Amino acid sequence: MTNLVLAAQAAQGGSGMGSIFLILAMIAIFYFFMLRPQQKRQKEIQKFQNELTEGTPVVTGGGIYGTVKSIDLAKNTVDVKIARDVVVTIDKSSVYKDMNSTPMQK
Repeated sequence: MTNLVLAAQAAQGGSGMGSIFLILAMIAIFYFFMLRPQQKRQKEIQKFQNELTEGTPVVTGGGIYGTVKSIDLAKNTVDVKIARDVVVTIDKSSVYKDMNSTPMQK
């Protein structure tokens, strides 16, 4: 009977450390596979938005493709040419890099 009690106590003591290790491993995996890549993408988007220049092909948050016509840093807006003689003003934070296009000539 005492052997059974000692075995049960040993099993309970070891499982506590194993559970903590498992939880820490899951948190580390979550960080390295989910949070860290997302933070890296956000930094790249922010860098692109800060380095916008006239003539840069962009995509708006609503999915409209166009080319940067002018940038207003005071209002934090961008004028985007989406068609001939059609220019829309968009908030700078909703402009993203157009991966399918090369810069247009002026």
